[in-house]
Amino acid sequence: MKFGVVIFPGSNCDRDLIETISAVSSGQVEELWHKDTDLKGVDFVFLPGGFSYGDYLRSGAIAKLSPVMQSIGEHAKAGGYVMGICNGFQILCESGLLPGALLRNTNRQFICKNVFLKPENTQLKITNLLSAGRAYKIPIAHGEGRYYADENTLKEMEANQQIIFRYVDENGLVNEVGNPNGSLNNIAGICNAGKNVFGMMPHPERSANDLLLNTDGRAIFESILVS
Repeated sequence: MKFGVVIFPGSNCDRDLIETISAVSSGQVEELWHKDTDLKGVDFVFLPGGFSYGDYLRSGAIAKLSPVMQSIGEHAKAGGYVMGICNGFQILCESGLLPGALLRNTNRQFICKNVFLKPENTQLKITNLLSAGRAYKIPIAHGEGRYYADENTLKEMEANQQIIFRYVDENGLVNEVGNPNGSLNNIAGICNAGKNVFGMMPHPERSANDLLLNTDGRAIFESILVS
């Protein structure tokens, strides 16, 4: 499988993501510049975290207009895999490739800390090696991470198993204590109806290396390779 990482002006997690994918897959990762439309034959596109275009207007609102996003939309429509992490998740929601929106955190502050996630659907391309009953420690770093969707959309997503991750406490319980940003239903990650476009606010690439003293995020990248 060939991977690509899109780089926008203001991306700051692209190198971490590239190094993590390279370490797990032992393969080359293509760097995809936001002004280009050629995806270089990649099978799986990643949109990294950061502050694309300085987060002006809304996070991801300008990046969705980049030329590469049209190609990514066509790639996803054809069944190709796409994953957005943090700002990448925001861009995918802004572009309509994922439902809902990411709003300001309820405390109106930037939050940077470790949180716990529990996978809701372990049958997906990015979750097949995860344990449904385990709480995974993954860091977050965002000011606009509060997931929101209207009631009907949420019902459809729940019924279609599009919720990938929920925020939980360290004991794996879904509650207000474990919800760092006020996301509806403690939602931390979702996918589209076709199960080939994924988005999550926490950063698994920042928890996939022994040097970081946390490898809980590594299984997400390993899942992509074995399925």
